[in-house]
Amino acid sequence: MRTFLPSILWVLLLHCCGQMTQAEVFTSISHLTDLIYTEKELVQSLREYIKAEESKLAAVKSWANKLDALTRVSTSDPEGYLGHPVNAYKLMKRLNTEWTELESLVLQNPSDGFISNISTHRQYFPDEEDATGAAKALMRLQDTYQLDSEAFARGKLPDSSHERAGGNLRYYENLLRKQLSELNQDYEPASEEPIQLGTYSRPKDHLPEREAYEALCRGEGLQMVRRSRLFCRYQDGNRNPHLLLKPIKEEDEWDSPNIVRYLDFLSNEEIEKIKELAKPKLARATVRDPKSGVLTTASYRVSKSAWLEGEEDPIIARVNQRIEDLTGLTVKTAELLQVANYGVGGQYEPHFDFSRKDEPDAFKRLGTGNRVATFLNYMSDVEAGGATVFPDFGAAIWPRKGTAVFWYNLFKSGEGDYRTRHAACPVLVGNKWVSNKWIHERGQEFRRPCGLTEVD
Repeated sequence: MRTFLPSILWVLLLHCCGQMTQAEVFTSISHLTDLIYTEKELVQSLREYIKAEESKLAAVKSWANKLDALTRVSTSDPEGYLGHPVNAYKLMKRLNTEWTELESLVLQNPSDGFISNISTHRQYFPDEEDATGAAKALMRLQDTYQLDSEAFARGKLPDSSHERAGGNLRYYENLLRKQLSELNQDYEPASEEPIQLGTYSRPKDHLPEREAYEALCRGEGLQMVRRSRLFCRYQDGNRNPHLLLKPIKEEDEWDSPNIVRYLDFLSNEEIEKIKELAKPKLARATVRDPKSGVLTTASYRVSKSAWLEGEEDPIIARVNQRIEDLTGLTVKTAELLQVANYGVGGQYEPHFDFSRKDEPDAFKRLGTGNRVATFLNYMSDVEAGGATVFPDFGAAIWPRKGTAVFWYNLFKSGEGDYRTRHAACPVLVGNKWVSNKWIHERGQEFRRPCGLTEVD
C-alpha cells in the first residue's frame, strides 16, 4: 500500500475545470499543450473583463462624486438654490436624462465578453474521464518508478533536474489539503481497478512479467551480456541506389533477436512536418482486438495516434521509401505511417506486434498477412522514462530524436518470435513523439524468402 497525497495535484487541476464535453485530453501531451495556450487566452480575457469593470466603476465613482458635491450645496438652502433659474433647470435635466444615463451605465455587464469566451473554449476542457485518467497516470508513475510521493510533489524526480515542477506544485499544496476530502468523495474510478485517491494498491493484472518490465523502465536488470562485440556501420541497403551516396549510420542494439538503430534517420524538418500533419488527426490510440480484428481503445495503451498516407505530403512518401530502401522490404503492403504522442504517464504495456496462432483473424481485414517487422522512429528526446523495453531478454532502448529502431517480429518460417514482446515505458518527464511502420508479409516472398526451419 503506497500513500498518495501530493502527486494528485494534476488531478485537482483537471477536476477544477468542471464537467466538460471533450474527453481523453490526458492521453496526449500535444493536446494538453493546446490547453496551456487556451488558459493563457482566458487569462487575457479575464484581465480585459477586470479592466472593463474598473473603467465602469471609475465612471460611476465620478458620477457619485459630482452628484455628492451638488447635493451638499442644494440641500444646504433648497429654496435659495432653486431661486436661481439655471439651478432649477439643471435639477430637472439631471433627473430627466443624466440619472437615466447613470442607470444604463450601472446596468452594463462587462462580463459578457469573458463569459462568451470561456463558453466557447469550454468544449475543449478536460472532463471527469481526464481527471480519472490523470490520477491513474500519476499512480502508475509512482509505482513504476518507485517515487516517493512527498519528493514527487517537490519536483524531485530520478535522473532529472526538474526544478520548475517544485515551484509549480508548491502553490497547490495548501489548496489540495483543503479540497482532498471533497475530491475523494467525488472520485469514482471508471474501471474495476481498485484505485483510490488516498492510497494505491496494485491491481491483479494479466502481466506475468510486470516486475521485470517495470524494473527495465527504471534502468534496472538490464542484460549487458550480448554478442562479444556489437558493431556500428554505414548501411546502404545492399547497395540501394538511393543510399549509395548517403548511407545511413547503423548501430547494433541487440544481437538475438537482432535489433538495430539507425542514426539521423529523420531530419528535424521531417519530424516537424510529420507532427504538423498528425496533430489535427490525433485520436485515442487503439489496439486490434485479437478475436474480431476491430480496433478498440485499451487502458494499457495511453497515447493518441494518427495515420498518415504517403499521398498526403511528399515527406511522408519520402520516409516510406527510405524505410523500404533501408530494410529491403516492400512497404506497399505495410500499414500507414502511424504517429503517436504520449500523454500524462503515457505508456503501452508489454505486447506483441504480430498476431499469434490463437488470433488468426487479427489482420484478416487487411489481407496482407502478419506483421513481419516493426520500424519505429523516435521523433523527440524524453527527459525521463519512455524507454522501449523487451522483458524477455532484458533490453531497454531509450528514445533519441531522429533515430529509428528496426526488428523482425517473425522468423523466416513465418513463425512469431515471442522474444519480441515489448513495451513503451511510462513517460515520467517530457513529451514523447514516435512514428512507426508495421511491415506485412505480403510482397516479401522474394525479398525475405522462407526459411527451412521454424526459427530460421
